[in-house]
Amino acid sequence: MQQHQLEKIKNGKGFIAALDQSGGSTPKALAAYGVPETAFSNEDEMFDLVHQMRTRIITSPAFNPEHILGAILFEQTMDSKIDGKYTGDYLAEEKGIVPFLKVDLGLAEESNGVQLMKPITDLDDKLSRANERHIFGTKMRSVIKEPNAEGIKAVVDQQFEVGKQIIAAGLVPIIEPEVDINSTEKEKCEEMLKEEILRHLNELSEDQPVMLKLTIPTVANTYKELIDHPRVVRVVALSGGYSTDVANQKLKENDGLIASFSRALSQDLNVNQTDEEFNAELEKAVKSIYEASI
Repeated sequence: MQQHQLEKIKNGKGFIAALDQSGGSTPKALAAYGVPETAFSNEDEMFDLVHQMRTRIITSPAFNPEHILGAILFEQTMDSKIDGKYTGDYLAEEKGIVPFLKVDLGLAEESNGVQLMKPITDLDDKLSRANERHIFGTKMRSVIKEPNAEGIKAVVDQQFEVGKQIIAAGLVPIIEPEVDINSTEKEKCEEMLKEEILRHLNELSEDQPVMLKLTIPTVANTYKELIDHPRVVRVVALSGGYSTDVANQKLKENDGLIASFSRALSQDLNVNQTDEEFNAELEKAVKSIYEASI
């Protein structure tokens, strides 16, 4: 890992932009951007369109290192280029923003109130290519829907098991056990999740840094102990389906928690906007998320 990038992520002011919509969520992201499913006829065309959207975001003057610490990329985005440079290099060299890669292959079917990650069968190849593309860290997502002790333990065990493989490859993992914002017992899930994460953190050695990406908790500062843990580089929050305004307000209530928003970042962007309109809307979103993160 790059030491100066580690220092930026650990101590910098700002947030992590999530630009990692994958196969299942890409059509929704494009539709929200004003691109209907009739605009593409296969997956390659779909990913070309979403790369155009992400390129427009990344190259905008509003997407700047004064407000944005890092950006999470989907695999095809990592392997694509912006102005002749691979996206990770463009982010690092032209923007001063730290690149991350989404490595999971989606969610398994629900069991014991949770959805584990599907086995990441190509993890070694992804990590090798991530190093070639100068990626700093990774992200992988599971989902918790019920306060089921066996299920939550399985989620956290799996996340840290894969996380250690990622650390061994020289990258910093973002461990993301999302608690569904619609869970009827969200607060209880979060308390159980915190205890499981702490158990694993306490077993890590000094050379095993991790990041955490968590749903904004029902009770403010539930995760303060995780934020302050010596093995944790940074704890970032997912918007989880909340609107920008709601997510920002909830985020402000939590000391030391910063944003890693996707939909809340891009919800007011549209393919038909002029560059001036697009940049103005993106700047508004970036500044509001930044202010909630500091």
